[in-house]
Amino acid sequence: MPRREPPTDYVREDRWVLSYADFVTLLFAFFVVMYSLSSVNEEKYRELSDALNSAFIGLGGGDRLGLESPDRMAEEMITGDSGSPVSLKPLVAAPDAEKTRELLTLRQKMESAFPHLVDEGGVRLKSNELWLAIELNSSLLFESGDALPTIAADQLLEKIAAILQGHGNPIHVEGFTDNRSISTDQFPSNWELSAARAAAVVRLLALNGVDPIRLAAVGYGEHQPAYSNRTESGRSLNRRVVIVVSRDEKVRRALSAFGSEQISKDAVSGVIAELNQSENTGAIEQVQKPGGGVLYRQMAPIDQSRVQE
Repeated sequence: MPRREPPTDYVREDRWVLSYADFVTLLFAFFVVMYSLSSVNEEKYRELSDALNSAFIGLGGGDRLGLESPDRMAEEMITGDSGSPVSLKPLVAAPDAEKTRELLTLRQKMESAFPHLVDEGGVRLKSNELWLAIELNSSLLFESGDALPTIAADQLLEKIAAILQGHGNPIHVEGFTDNRSISTDQFPSNWELSAARAAAVVRLLALNGVDPIRLAAVGYGEHQPAYSNRTESGRSLNRRVVIVVSRDEKVRRALSAFGSEQISKDAVSGVIAELNQSENTGAIEQVQKPGGGVLYRQMAPIDQSRVQE
């Protein structure tokens, strides 16, 4: 008697077609949506503008929302249009040579006030036409691993504040540490320690008469060493606080963004040139249209000859 063969299960091999068809359908829908977003129907846009004006303002009158044709808006934002612009006064005036001479005067006063500390290396002065950096070794201000100023620090910073308060230059304080890690409840890392020390110096300068609006604090931790961390003497020099007196606000913005130890005078001058260009040509202003509504457009260049120092 012949042996009966077991029945075989029928396996469909065309199931992938369904998945592929679903994928193609979704891909088609995606491109349809993308195409619809890239195509602006000006008539529908105008209808939407009228509908929004009616909904928010009402049919009885009043100011309109000021929605314009997309092409018209693009043209006015590029070329500008007539109207009454908001204040075009730049935030920062251009610096002059007098402010540079003031930095040289400050350095001479610091050298006269702390001759022994300068000779011994506890205080280092670095200056150019743009800023004056007063580098203080942390051992003059704080105990090891602490951000509470010592009594000697109060006396030292009081003398520095007496010199600085007679001038109006912007000031920011930079805090630095060596590369040895710290992990305490108060200072989980060198970030917190350096920032706390910079803030403590700022607080004492303000308490001793320096206008707080001129002050700022920033901590760089261990990541901007000015000396080698391979030796104990190098690590000791890296534990420092730097009081940076800038010629003007633009210089301080550039220095605090990169750090006074990491950027050169030429680089700061380049950043200032970019700031001047962006303030003069790249701003967007708000304009009240004569027929009602508000329009945003690119601001016209500022005539620097009319900017007051």
